[in-house]
Amino acid sequence: MTVPRFWRKQQSRYNLIGTTCSTCGQYFYPPRNFCPECRRDGKINEHKFKGTGKVVTYSIIRSASDQFSLLTPYVIAIIELDEGCRLTSQVICEIDAVYIGMPVKQTFRRLGTDGGSGAIFYGTKFIPA
Repeated sequence: MTVPRFWRKQQSRYNLIGTTCSTCGQYFYPPRNFCPECRRDGKINEHKFKGTGKVVTYSIIRSASDQFSLLTPYVIAIIELDEGCRLTSQVICEIDAVYIGMPVKQTFRRLGTDGGSGAIFYGTKFIPA
Protein backbone atom coordinates (compact mmCIF):
# COMPACT_ATOMS: atom_id res chain seq x y z
CA MET A 1 0.00 0.00 0.00
CA THR A 2 1.37 3.42 -0.92
CA VAL A 3 1.87 6.11 1.72
CA PRO A 4 -0.75 8.51 0.26
CA ARG A 5 -3.29 5.69 0.10
CA PHE A 6 -2.54 4.74 3.73
CA TRP A 7 -3.28 8.31 4.89
CA ARG A 8 -6.48 8.49 2.80
CA LYS A 9 -7.71 5.41 4.66
CA GLN A 10 -7.40 7.22 8.01
CA GLN A 11 -11.04 8.27 8.50
CA SER A 12 -10.45 10.44 11.55
CA ARG A 13 -7.84 12.46 9.63
CA TYR A 14 -10.23 13.47 6.84
CA ASN A 15 -13.49 13.57 8.78
CA LEU A 16 -14.46 14.84 12.18
CA ILE A 17 -14.98 11.40 13.67
CA GLY A 18 -15.00 11.13 17.42
CA THR A 19 -17.00 9.20 19.98
CA THR A 20 -20.09 9.65 22.10
CA CYS A 21 -21.19 8.03 25.35
CA SER A 22 -24.70 6.68 24.91
CA THR A 23 -25.06 6.49 28.70
CA CYS A 24 -24.56 10.20 29.54
CA GLY A 25 -24.67 11.77 26.06
CA GLN A 26 -21.23 13.44 26.08
CA TYR A 27 -19.25 13.78 22.85
CA PHE A 28 -15.46 13.47 22.52
CA TYR A 29 -12.96 14.64 19.94
CA PRO A 30 -10.43 13.20 19.53
CA PRO A 31 -12.08 9.83 20.17
CA ARG A 32 -11.94 8.22 23.60
CA ASN A 33 -12.10 4.57 24.58
CA PHE A 34 -14.11 5.20 27.75
CA CYS A 35 -16.23 7.98 29.23
CA PRO A 36 -14.52 9.96 32.03
CA GLU A 37 -17.93 10.57 33.65
CA CYS A 38 -19.49 7.10 33.47
CA ARG A 39 -16.21 5.17 33.59
CA ARG A 40 -16.81 1.47 32.92
CA ASP A 41 -20.60 1.89 32.87
CA GLY A 42 -20.50 4.12 29.79
CA LYS A 43 -21.06 2.70 26.33
CA ILE A 44 -18.82 4.42 23.76
CA ASN A 45 -19.91 4.66 20.11
CA GLU A 46 -18.27 6.22 17.05
CA HIS A 47 -19.79 9.57 16.00
CA LYS A 48 -19.31 11.69 12.89
CA PHE A 49 -19.65 15.35 13.84
CA LYS A 50 -21.76 17.74 11.74
CA GLY A 51 -18.75 20.01 11.38
CA THR A 52 -20.41 23.22 12.52
CA GLY A 53 -19.69 25.25 15.62
CA LYS A 54 -18.46 28.60 16.94
CA VAL A 55 -15.19 30.28 17.84
CA VAL A 56 -14.60 30.23 21.61
CA THR A 57 -11.27 32.06 21.51
CA TYR A 58 -8.59 32.72 18.93
CA SER A 59 -5.07 33.92 18.33
CA ILE A 60 -3.53 35.56 15.29
CA ILE A 61 -0.18 34.01 14.41
CA ARG A 62 2.13 36.63 12.92
CA SER A 63 5.47 34.89 13.41
CA ALA A 64 5.64 31.18 12.69
CA SER A 65 8.19 28.42 12.19
CA ASP A 66 9.76 27.96 8.77
CA GLN A 67 7.16 25.35 7.84
CA PHE A 68 4.29 27.86 8.27
CA SER A 69 6.04 31.17 7.59
CA LEU A 70 4.42 31.62 4.16
CA LEU A 71 0.96 31.41 5.76
CA THR A 72 1.40 34.27 8.22
CA PRO A 73 -0.61 35.98 9.46
CA TYR A 74 -3.23 33.29 10.12
CA VAL A 75 -5.90 32.53 12.72
CA ILE A 76 -5.78 29.61 15.16
CA ALA A 77 -8.93 29.13 17.21
CA ILE A 78 -10.58 26.90 19.75
CA ILE A 79 -13.80 25.76 18.10
CA GLU A 80 -16.76 24.48 20.09
CA LEU A 81 -18.66 22.07 17.88
CA ASP A 82 -22.47 22.07 18.02
CA GLU A 83 -22.31 18.75 19.87
CA GLY A 84 -20.35 20.43 22.69
CA CYS A 85 -16.74 19.27 22.44
CA ARG A 86 -13.87 21.62 21.59
CA LEU A 87 -10.87 21.37 19.28
CA THR A 88 -8.07 23.61 18.05
CA SER A 89 -7.97 24.41 14.34
CA GLN A 90 -7.04 27.05 11.81
CA VAL A 91 -9.82 29.37 10.67
CA ILE A 92 -9.52 30.43 7.04
CA CYS A 93 -10.66 34.06 6.85
CA GLU A 94 -9.34 37.60 6.92
CA ILE A 95 -7.67 38.18 10.27
CA ASP A 96 -9.89 41.23 10.90
CA ALA A 97 -13.05 39.20 10.31
CA VAL A 98 -12.68 36.65 13.13
CA TYR A 99 -14.50 37.23 16.42
CA ILE A 100 -15.49 35.28 19.52
CA GLY A 101 -18.81 33.56 18.89
CA MET A 102 -18.36 33.56 15.11
CA PRO A 103 -20.21 30.62 13.52
CA VAL A 104 -17.88 28.34 11.53
CA LYS A 105 -18.10 25.18 9.46
CA GLN A 106 -15.64 22.46 8.58
CA THR A 107 -13.76 22.53 5.30
CA PHE A 108 -11.28 20.16 3.73
CA ARG A 109 -7.92 21.83 3.02
CA ARG A 110 -4.27 21.06 2.39
CA LEU A 111 -2.30 20.81 5.63
CA GLY A 112 1.19 20.31 4.25
CA THR A 113 3.69 18.21 2.37
CA ASP A 114 5.52 15.19 3.72
CA GLY A 115 9.28 15.78 3.56
CA GLY A 116 11.25 15.06 0.41
CA SER A 117 8.70 12.65 -1.05
CA GLY A 118 6.31 15.51 -1.69
CA ALA A 119 3.23 13.56 -0.58
CA ILE A 120 0.51 16.13 0.12
CA PHE A 121 -1.74 15.55 3.11
CA TYR A 122 -5.09 17.12 3.81
CA GLY A 123 -7.30 17.64 6.82
CA THR A 124 -9.94 19.74 8.55
CA LYS A 125 -9.85 23.51 8.90
CA PHE A 126 -12.76 25.88 9.45
CA ILE A 127 -14.29 28.76 7.48
CA PRO A 128 -16.98 31.29 8.47
CA ALA A 129 -20.45 29.76 8.22
